Amino acid sequence: MAQIVKRAYKYRFYPTPEQAEELARTFGCVRLVYNMALEERSRAYRLEGRGVSYVESSAALTRWKRSEELSFLGEVSCVPLQQALRHLQAAFAHFFAKRAKYPVFKSRKRSRLSAEYTRSAFRWCEGRLTLAKMSEPLDIVWSRPLPEGARPSTVTVSRDAAGRWFVSILVEEKISPLPPVEQVVGVDAGITALVTLSTGEKIANPRHERADRRRLARAQRALARKQKGSNNRARARLKVARVYARIADRRRDFLHKVSTRLVRENQVIAVEDLTVRNMVKNRSLARVISDASWRELRGMLEYKSGWYGRRLVVVDRWFPSSKLCSACGAITDTMPLNVRTWVCACGAAHDRDVNAAKNILAAGLADS
Repeated sequence: MAQIVKRAYKYRFYPTPEQAEELARTFGCVRLVYNMALEERSRAYRLEGRGVSYVESSAALTRWKRSEELSFLGEVSCVPLQQALRHLQAAFAHFFAKRAKYPVFKSRKRSRLSAEYTRSAFRWCEGRLTLAKMSEPLDIVWSRPLPEGARPSTVTVSRDAAGRWFVSILVEEKISPLPPVEQVVGVDAGITALVTLSTGEKIANPRHERADRRRLARAQRALARKQKGSNNRARARLKVARVYARIADRRRDFLHKVSTRLVRENQVIAVEDLTVRNMVKNRSLARVISDASWRELRGMLEYKSGWYGRRLVVVDRWFPSSKLCSACGAITDTMPLNVRTWVCACGAAHDRDVNAAKNILAAGLADS
């Protein structure tokens, strides 16, 4: 049965100088409002022991606009400023629910530059998107079409560290599940092989960061030689950001292809619950683990399985998938990382990763 889901389509666009200036002002105002509201909430709790609601923050925003020193806040669209307060409210909700840390201030250099527009702050007409305070539509590169008849509910404009402009368009889309299949698969995440399947197939890890490591090191050395605050340093920082953007883009594209293939071919996908946050504390493996992006792959499998009627089963992180013989069920006492193949007492010869994937699949099917 088809389901209605909210799905974001991200496109690159090229603003005119006037549009770039307007968006830069909006980004600055969004960051300022967020930081001022966060400071007000923290001060109220620290000095008065009380919380500040979204309604109070919204009223404070109105006062700030009327003040002489912050009157420039009225020069940009009010909707992104209100959305910034809503995002702060959500951040505190996650903090109090112990799903996240205490909200932090947005930095001018390190924070993502973005502004969110709801339906009242943009005009959508015949595939042309015009934001509030702008007279011309955005020059969007439509790399793929939006669903037929879709109307955007929210538009988020952003600029990354490499200077590229993006617009993310949120629409409601009807997605039909894929036809059922009989095939099931267990997935073991690794370093040499990004994932090993219970079928015995190994999907190699492209190691995108290692492939561009020399280029990245050269750009970082050039950045280190530049004087702080100079235009040359700004240009060198942009070159470093472009290398990082290339790595991230290639990695994300590869993970999308792998996750889409696994979801299309299998009815049940069993994966292991890895604690990546703890694993990257190992200095010897932190770099390659981060480059593998196991957490991002699992996130893709989660939402794509939900969309297309597949089942994703997560096996407990303490399950001894590597030390358990998939043939007889015996568990070995130790299994160092350098042991890639081993022979069980029952005579079964195992590839470490394939055996782990088979055990993950068996455990996932037993739990489902």
